[in-house]
Amino acid sequence: MTPQELAEASAKAMWDNDSASQRLGMELTHVAPGEATLVMTITEAMSNGQGNCHGGYLFTLADSAFAFACNSYNQITVGQHCSISYLIPGQIGDSLTATAREVSRSGRSGIYDVQLTNQHGEHVVTFRGHSRTVKGTHLPV
Repeated sequence: MTPQELAEASAKAMWDNDSASQRLGMELTHVAPGEATLVMTITEAMSNGQGNCHGGYLFTLADSAFAFACNSYNQITVGQHCSISYLIPGQIGDSLTATAREVSRSGRSGIYDVQLTNQHGEHVVTFRGHSRTVKGTHLPV
């Protein structure tokens, strides 16, 4: 398999078991080695007491993009640490795009940056995830 085919097959194997991302209406629109893009529309059920998107849903979208990016090499990889900055509120009805890109990958550790933007191109969230590869693969080797 080429690296791109491996990334796509790994993403499919993950997606098929990812109830959280699916049930929140996320759509995986791009995957490549060390990269992933997911899209999600904010619904009323995702709003907080101020009428904005609850930060937990923004975090979940960013975390899902991070997961697909760092698992694109057919190695089971988990989040070890992350940080998130909320820049502007997400609004009900916004279509958010989470774009994850690998910054560094060495040994069992990786660093990934995720940007969430809305349909107007406004930067909503920045997220940095640190990954750790553990035993196992998504596909038979």
